[in-house]
Amino acid sequence: MIILVFINKEGKFNENTWLIDGNLFGGKGGLSIYIIENDGTRMMIDTSEKETTPKIIEKLKEFKIYPIHKIFLTHSHIDHIDGVNELQKLMKDTKIEVLASKSAIENLKNPHNMNEVFASKMESIEDVIPLEDNEIIDLNGLELKVLNFFGHTMDSIALFDKNNQNIFSGDAIIDKSSIYYFQPTFMPPDFHEAELIKTFQRLSNMRDELSSISLAHYGVWTDEDFEKIINSMEELHFATKNSIINWYKENPSFNYLALKYHESFIPKSKIIKYENIGFLERQMEWLVEGLKRSGFI
Repeated sequence: MIILVFINKEGKFNENTWLIDGNLFGGKGGLSIYIIENDGTRMMIDTSEKETTPKIIEKLKEFKIYPIHKIFLTHSHIDHIDGVNELQKLMKDTKIEVLASKSAIENLKNPHNMNEVFASKMESIEDVIPLEDNEIIDLNGLELKVLNFFGHTMDSIALFDKNNQNIFSGDAIIDKSSIYYFQPTFMPPDFHEAELIKTFQRLSNMRDELSSISLAHYGVWTDEDFEKIINSMEELHFATKNSIINWYKENPSFNYLALKYHESFIPKSKIIKYENIGFLERQMEWLVEGLKRSGFI
């Protein structure tokens, strides 16, 4: 019997939840959008970028989970929030509520800082319902618990689904889209290592209540692979952070950093290969900026 421990196929994967590919940057497997449904009410977790919204709506209709009624934003980075206004504009069948950490409200209303860091043109998002740590979202009887998972950003939140023993963590822990590829969390503009360590510990303390973790980039890691993420998250953070700092001292070229990262951490990756290193160079640029802004470089 084969035990499925990694789910990246679009569709329903537990009693209440669907996975849809957000087609981030026009590619496959870049960002997960999750839809939770209970008794006819549906909530989307993150949105991907504005350009992918029509395709996402098509998929919602294909899986018969259209329309959505709520959008839960895990944090205020553009790849997670850019589709909000477009979804509200195109999905006229219902009024969509937008929910995010109370710490995210200012970034959502005034995205200048994010636009500056990521060279983007994110629009203001208004009328966001602020969420507190440990607050319960009641989806027609399905209780979903909001958890502050700060560190990656200081407005990152997770959503704990006790009924399905699953947690939606956004980018708060790690980005891991295959067994051979992962990316650390120290992104700009407000990476905070002390808070990240608290988040690692908080998730570790919950492990007996969980059997899976749903990552924004990309897919659902269950059973033994979920355990591997829990056991390795802190070690991988420090290993990647310290390596990038040391490599940057040797040579601040992003191409150099990308090649060293590939060689040291993801040599078997089918997503990033030596002959197609541009994507990883961009990731290194953002990771270095996160380390600079938090005082490590």
